[in-house]
Amino acid sequence: MITKQVPIKALDLDSPIHVTTPAAELPAAMATNDLHVYYGDNHAIKGVDLVFPENQVTALIGPSGCGKSTYLRALNRMNDEIEGCRMEGDILYGGVNINRKEVDLYNVRKEIGMVFQKPNPFTKSIYENIAFGLKRHGLKNKKELMERVEKSLRGAALWDEVKDDLGKSALSLSGGQQQRLCIARAIAMQPKVLLLDEPASALDPISTSKIEDLINELKKKYTIVIVTHNMQQAARVSDYTAFFYMGEVVETKETTELFTNPTEKRTEDYISGNFG
Repeated sequence: MITKQVPIKALDLDSPIHVTTPAAELPAAMATNDLHVYYGDNHAIKGVDLVFPENQVTALIGPSGCGKSTYLRALNRMNDEIEGCRMEGDILYGGVNINRKEVDLYNVRKEIGMVFQKPNPFTKSIYENIAFGLKRHGLKNKKELMERVEKSLRGAALWDEVKDDLGKSALSLSGGQQQRLCIARAIAMQPKVLLLDEPASALDPISTSKIEDLINELKKKYTIVIVTHNMQQAARVSDYTAFFYMGEVVETKETTELFTNPTEKRTEDYISGNFG
């Protein structure tokens, strides 16, 4: 099990990607050093260095096809499932480079949970959606399972809506409820980091607001990395923002600073709507 923190001094802070002083003063939950991702001959991610401070929300923004989701999937090695994909560079978590063949991906994905753009609940009951993974990890005691299910659903702000219908199919829930169920399923494994790939893009405004409120609560316990096309959403929920363009990170800063005082012209042009 990986438990140590990533020391900030382990990172090359003289790299082209500069972390602002407040971020540098915080312990890092994870980071990447010179990370490259290839799909065959397509160089999708080009030498990205990023630091993710503990208990903070980092938003990844940029135009479609710029590499945000590819990079997000790299953080818990989900790209390994794609034929022809290969990665070079370091993914640092707990003081360990998890971008190595000998790393147990099952444990990696337990520690670094992921929620996808489209809600993907199992075709099982609400209860079993949460309990299934816990059982696979060896938890068999029914009382303990129920406690973990309740705790996870409460953590995803869903308990009060479903507590009387835990045996009901998860597919009977609304889209917003299904997405919160997927978040509950992820946090049931007690990860340290949550990766959210446009978690509200398919939801109505009310459900989106609930997801955003939930993100603000979850960061008290988890480090969160979120991909979003919605710059207003990035401004509302994130502490830090990284602007991706053509597989590279152009700029990363505290969110307020990046949106009000970007250093790079490409960042300013994207934020102002001149391209993207």
